[in-house]
Amino acid sequence: MTRDTASILPLALSMGDPAGIGPEITLKAWAARAVESLPPFFAAGDPALYREMAKRLGLAVSIVEVTDAMEAAHAFRTALPVLPVTLAEDAVAGQLSPANAPAVLRAIDLACDLVMRGEAAGMVTNPIHKRALYEAGLDVPGHTEYLAERTGGAKPVMMLSCPGLRVVPVTVHLSLRDAAAALSGSDIVEQGIILGRALISDFGIARPRIAVAALNPHAGEEGHLGREEIDIISPAVQAIAAALPDAEIRGPVPADTLFHAAARRRYDAALCMYHDQALIPLKTIDFERGVNITLGLPIVRTSPDHGTALDIAGRGTAHARSLIEAIRVAAEIARHRLQA
Repeated sequence: MTRDTASILPLALSMGDPAGIGPEITLKAWAARAVESLPPFFAAGDPALYREMAKRLGLAVSIVEVTDAMEAAHAFRTALPVLPVTLAEDAVAGQLSPANAPAVLRAIDLACDLVMRGEAAGMVTNPIHKRALYEAGLDVPGHTEYLAERTGGAKPVMMLSCPGLRVVPVTVHLSLRDAAAALSGSDIVEQGIILGRALISDFGIARPRIAVAALNPHAGEEGHLGREEIDIISPAVQAIAAALPDAEIRGPVPADTLFHAAARRRYDAALCMYHDQALIPLKTIDFERGVNITLGLPIVRTSPDHGTALDIAGRGTAHARSLIEAIRVAAEIARHRLQA
């Protein structure tokens, strides 16, 4: 594949749960393609689902079935291209269907495999409902782990971004008590190195700056408020710095002074110790434009930073902004990887 060919490859959007807001926001993203200057993309999903949702919401979006990614790139200007993945039964907005769960997984597989084969620039995953997929036989914790396994078992790292802030939580879906107990220097080092390398390869930052957050208030007050900074985080910061000689690594930094506007200008990404330490500032700064990015995979993968929103599905009130930003970020990462 030549550089010129790769530069025009479209992005693959997986269907997500058909009962959620994925179909609606995909249609709205395509309708905003010109205003938002979006790159070409196509949906891996059921064409009838998108046609019915467009009709239901009164959206003037034409749907065209395509047979491959390049056909989709050519069709994108005048219609939403859809690579067919047929549902087992008609989707009802807001109502989960175990019968449709296999099709949800097939759409993810199709999008992933196209990117792996170099036929699509990257994948953007619409939200899934984990319980429905668990009932269909999904045996990993979620989307990210499933894609990591499918692409060769790479170590995935979750980054959340919005304009002006990128964060990576070292521990993710754990209670605060369990997150503190699970925190390890090896995990901090591993994720810090993956983060630093991704800032170079995926975001084009030649000398990345990473701020490593403390766990305890005031960075532990020299051990008076906890020893994690002394025993775990500081040694990990030194190890990350040794592994990334072209990067600037500092920390542990007290989290209460890490996220104001002036502080954010001093780093390219913050490595945080637990879920809410990372996500509260990001969602406070720009809730609608948050994007979930998976670092460490051999493919480009982003996702809107929200769930299926079954309670508002099919009503026409879902905002497509997070999906639009996920599409934009996926294209940016693909472009940087191509240039590298």
